[in-house]
Amino acid sequence: MKCFYFSNAEDEDCVAAAPSSRGSTSRVSWARSLSLMDTRSRSNFDSDSTEFSDTVDFHHFLVQRRANDLRLFPFSALKCATRGFSRALLVGEGGFGSVYRGVVEEKEVAIKQLNRNGQQGHKEWINEVNLLGVVKHPNLVRLVGYCAEDDERGIQRLLVYEFMPNKSLEEHLLARVPSTVLPWGTRLRIAQDAARGLAYLHEEMDFQLIFRDFKTSNILLDENFNAKLSDFGLARQGPSEGSGYVSTAVVGTIGYAAPEYVQTGKLTAKSDVWSFGVVLYELITGRRAVERNLPKNEQKLLEWVRSYVSDPRKFHHIVDPRLKGQYCIKSAHKLAILANKCLTKQPKSRPKMSEVVESLGIIIIETDTRHGQLKKQVYWKVGLEKLGAWASKKLVIK
Repeated sequence: MKCFYFSNAEDEDCVAAAPSSRGSTSRVSWARSLSLMDTRSRSNFDSDSTEFSDTVDFHHFLVQRRANDLRLFPFSALKCATRGFSRALLVGEGGFGSVYRGVVEEKEVAIKQLNRNGQQGHKEWINEVNLLGVVKHPNLVRLVGYCAEDDERGIQRLLVYEFMPNKSLEEHLLARVPSTVLPWGTRLRIAQDAARGLAYLHEEMDFQLIFRDFKTSNILLDENFNAKLSDFGLARQGPSEGSGYVSTAVVGTIGYAAPEYVQTGKLTAKSDVWSFGVVLYELITGRRAVERNLPKNEQKLLEWVRSYVSDPRKFHHIVDPRLKGQYCIKSAHKLAILANKCLTKQPKSRPKMSEVVESLGIIIIETDTRHGQLKKQVYWKVGLEKLGAWASKKLVIK
């Protein structure tokens, strides 16, 4: 599902507003790229409003002030790591570039290459390097380093991340191959991991960050299916003390963006909470937030589930059929109740992400406990059957 930039949402997959200052160009100076950035976004990390006259100044800024832990890779090394950006190593494509699987110093990495046309991608590239240079958390994808070179071929902007071998949550929810269907317990733990990542951004740093484009394609899974948030290009610093919201251009993905944000451009951390509620319903149903290929009354997920959630007798009809009944109905219903809290129309009435983490923890414990009890019941039943069979053999009179 594509990102959008718009003033008032239209019911389309992508609404692109292209102000005249965003016209495509083959080469953009860093001074101009930075001047195009929202002043609030720049003030997040640049309190003295440093201007960069060239790429060297920009590198110095990143390395000395914000990205001490990040490596600066030469373009030639990343080209070699991806075998010349081979299509065989392509793992994803988006509006701002392509992602390749590569090997750097015997470690697998994901290498995102920015499209060389379009200034919006440069703004997000800068934002992501700045943000991931200062945020550290087990549930955020780690940025290993970056590349920024200008030569006769044009500008080269790349990001190097830790590699997440199990791809995105979106790919698993949409997969129709039985082997890739996520078990119910795994879904709950992915939700908890993602909630922890958002709680860290909202509540646990010196400044608040609003993710602004939280969705299943931005939740990546490692080899053990631990979830980590990725793609911070649209993230914004939250409101300063005494201010309830940040006024900003409306960006995000249709189906996930909070209604008050779409309608007014007023952004708060509770906008992310709404998006999280949408993702919870995707975990329950295995459906996209918006799916054009379904009958009209089922295309918008939140509208489709509404009547089923209110009737406990019908609720099981919305649970992902690929689970084949291998889930706890009480657990699924409690997850839907939590999703509804996140989707409350009044932003202030939505829970904080730390409260969501706590609620998910309780659901997981109850689910594990119930699962353990069921296993004991099964073992006990099997044991009695075996005992009965043994006893009947002993009682046979020959």
